[in-house]
Amino acid sequence: MIQYGVDLLWVLILLSFGLSALAVFVSIFRHRRQRSRTASMPASGDDVASEAARKVLREFEKNGQSVDAALVTWSPETLRKILTEDLPDAQVIVVSNREPYIHNEKNGEVELVVPASGLVAALEPITRVCAGTWIAYGGGSADREVVDSNDRVQVPPGNPSYTLRRVWLTDEEYQGYYLGFANEGLWPLCHIAFTRPIFRDSDWEAYEAANRKFADTVVAEARNERPIVLVQDYHFALLPRMIRERLPDAIVITFWHIPWPNSEVFSICPWRERILDGLLGSSIIGFHTQFHANNFTESVDRFMESRIERADAAVSYGGQTTLVHAYPISIEWPVELLKTLPSVEQSQRHIRERFGIPADAKLCVGVERLDYTKGILDRFHALEELFIRHPETIGKVVFLQIAAPSRGTLPAYKQLHEECLRYAEELNERYGSETYRPVVLVAEHHSQKHVYEIYRAADICLVTSLHDGMNLVAKEFVASRDDEQGVLLLSTFAGASRELLEALIVNPYDAAMMSETMLQALTMGPEEQHERMRRMREIVRDNNVYRWAGSMLLDAARLRKRDELDRVTALSDRSVNGDNVVSMFERRQAVGYR
Repeated sequence: MIQYGVDLLWVLILLSFGLSALAVFVSIFRHRRQRSRTASMPASGDDVASEAARKVLREFEKNGQSVDAALVTWSPETLRKILTEDLPDAQVIVVSNREPYIHNEKNGEVELVVPASGLVAALEPITRVCAGTWIAYGGGSADREVVDSNDRVQVPPGNPSYTLRRVWLTDEEYQGYYLGFANEGLWPLCHIAFTRPIFRDSDWEAYEAANRKFADTVVAEARNERPIVLVQDYHFALLPRMIRERLPDAIVITFWHIPWPNSEVFSICPWRERILDGLLGSSIIGFHTQFHANNFTESVDRFMESRIERADAAVSYGGQTTLVHAYPISIEWPVELLKTLPSVEQSQRHIRERFGIPADAKLCVGVERLDYTKGILDRFHALEELFIRHPETIGKVVFLQIAAPSRGTLPAYKQLHEECLRYAEELNERYGSETYRPVVLVAEHHSQKHVYEIYRAADICLVTSLHDGMNLVAKEFVASRDDEQGVLLLSTFAGASRELLEALIVNPYDAAMMSETMLQALTMGPEEQHERMRRMREIVRDNNVYRWAGSMLLDAARLRKRDELDRVTALSDRSVNGDNVVSMFERRQAVGYR
């Protein structure tokens, strides 16, 4: 009797499963029939246009790169092809505070200076390829002497390929816009480096006026109403909106080269809504990392009346859609400068002779502006910790710090310079001798060629920023080492640490951990160095600056196609509604004539 009950129970269970499966099958069959019937029905014009726009938006990858980007060999030729095929006749305008070529007066003659700037190193090859116009502040003492009547000069010298248009600012404007609001306000706010931001009404007014002056210059340089404008960095947060007001059909791509803080930190800024409104005048806003892009989106969500399209990485605000993407910046590959440099062995000999570094000592180098975000003092702490923990390394390690003077009139930078000099002197007195200095601090500007020679001479390169956007020094060091030797110590708070995973990743705030990682680098064998450097060079080669620029230009091309679709749709709607009197100019604009 018990066995009969068990059998009956199993029959009921199996029957239940069978009925459930049948129900699922019927549901799927009905859903497919309904979807097929819906697809065959004619859609309304609004539905078609809306779906077309959504499809275009889905083409934008969340990291700013297309699906097959990794299969493309990115080079100047790749960019030219994009411009020719996807953006025919498009005018490319670059806007930055720093100019790529500076003319200074020296001993009664004009001297040309190419600044050792990560932004310039990244953008200059792109502007050459695009044959574009670069608008920048003319701060050189002889800059006015070499421009034409329209404040333009053709560059590079000797082989001109694009136009440099200089903008003039008074000393008061520069003080308030650049040194004041940009670098005493936005810079410490965004870097969270425990330096209090300073906000003054007069600085804000100067910042707004300078942005307006650059907007006027962009409009004056635009050959038509639809240029592609590449706005660079935190100096121009208001510029995209100002351009949009004057050139509504322009594609404005703003790239924010420094971190974007979380919304709580950003709320400190008294003009936060104005800054966000200005940036949302952009068609595309780019950041180095997805983390910074997310922080920006959260700030917009908190302070602005907007709709966040998280699935499409876009913000709808004021009737306009702005895409917010991560585009990791990089350097050119191959580095043309390497062709002019001596071999690694010769570079090592030159640098050691110049700075008095013993032949049996390992050479550690740091190269950057003298800035409190770069972690220079923290490296000195780590070096001292290394000597305390491992006294056998005293006399066997020299740290060469190249620290180009920067913003020296600001109190925070003056104090940093004094602290670095004092600490370096203390370390040399405590651990040095007549023939040995553990720290060589060189607070001077160096040419890019000399910087690369220092990279090639180094056993270890320290890039230990306390907070950074990308930090191209890390990538430059890797690119310089065609011998596939050398070790990179890289801060986890630099954007480059997301790509260069074979570097020794460190927390610059932890001196003990940094010292042990330095010891690991000092004792690393050539085979391990080769394997790590080979992989990092592959990453820099594949993710070069042409890929960075090409990804943004491809997104700009897709936006342009979407705008053309919108114009065609608008013209069709006017015809359907009875207003079929359309000018020839409107029809030419709709089909993409420029």
